[in-house]
Amino acid sequence: MLVKNISIINYRNLPDVNITLSPKINCFIGSNGMGKTNLLDAIYYLSFCKSAVTVNDSSNILHEAPFFMLQGEYKSDKGIEEEVSCGLKRGEKKQFKRNKKSYERLADHIGSIPLVIISPADNELIAGGSEERRRFMDMVISQYDKEYLNSLIRYNRALAQRNVLLRGEREPDAEILSLIEDMMVAEAQYIHRGRVAFVDELVPIFSDFHSTITGGKETVSLAYRSHLSDGDLSALLRASRADDRRVGHTTKGCHRDELVMQLGGYAIKKEGSQGQNKSFLVALKLAQFHFLHRKGGEMPLLLLDDIFDKLDSRRVEQIIALVSGERFGQIFITDVNREHIDNILDSIKGEYKLFEVVTGSVQQIKER
Repeated sequence: MLVKNISIINYRNLPDVNITLSPKINCFIGSNGMGKTNLLDAIYYLSFCKSAVTVNDSSNILHEAPFFMLQGEYKSDKGIEEEVSCGLKRGEKKQFKRNKKSYERLADHIGSIPLVIISPADNELIAGGSEERRRFMDMVISQYDKEYLNSLIRYNRALAQRNVLLRGEREPDAEILSLIEDMMVAEAQYIHRGRVAFVDELVPIFSDFHSTITGGKETVSLAYRSHLSDGDLSALLRASRADDRRVGHTTKGCHRDELVMQLGGYAIKKEGSQGQNKSFLVALKLAQFHFLHRKGGEMPLLLLDDIFDKLDSRRVEQIIALVSGERFGQIFITDVNREHIDNILDSIKGEYKLFEVVTGSVQQIKER
């Protein structure tokens, strides 16, 4: 998949941007706060119908502006050209269109433009709670398995209903609880199978990328942990009703799953340096890229937002050698250091475009 052109109006601090992109490497330089990350976020938005930066859609509208508008021209690996656009007016519902036709459900768009982003925010995968790691698994699997996304939506709806009953003043009706738990179990089984298959297939790819980046000097591991691996969820839910009633929420189920990340046999959250954490996360995201390409057929877009900080020169060289090769397609890179970007571009072969971002304005300054 390629983005041929992107047009941005009033998105965050980008008032009016219209740029034609290189089919291979696109680099954006500029000081912090100029809009580099916001430009990548606009590309992300057109893939996922939401921002990677903020939850509230209206906060993406430029200050004092009445709306934002995003439009991308794409070309699939099979040569099919498409247009995807999104507009949002203050106080109204966003309009998302593909080839000028509105979606009935935004979920139907997820996966049609596969994309992987690597950014400083990824550190939450290590430092944050288990919900961050579940969100990572769900985001990847949902891009190639529509039924997984639907099961996740239905499971979370049933989970919310059970939690409401648990927090009620009166003792929950046992028959109603059983009906809700049956719905949870049915969806959880599909979710669990999807996560098991995903992690099993991802681990060897991740290990290979990590070994390449680090020179094989560090031992890392990924493992999936779930209540559903321990026994029948229906029995677990029934047995935990009294305890769940006391705490006011459901303590068993796939919403408690964990993706265990280790370095040298210990939790990387406690053991890893900044450079080791970043190497782990870059390898994880590159594995995600390769996994999505294998599953979906289309080459995902790859967004690298300020990822080279905290990495030594050898690891940077290994990452650039990886992503500039034939295994990866169109790439977007941001950095504050022009010399750093020039060194990267000098080390690669093939096409690229270099853009400068200054106070929300984007200008091409170099290409090959």
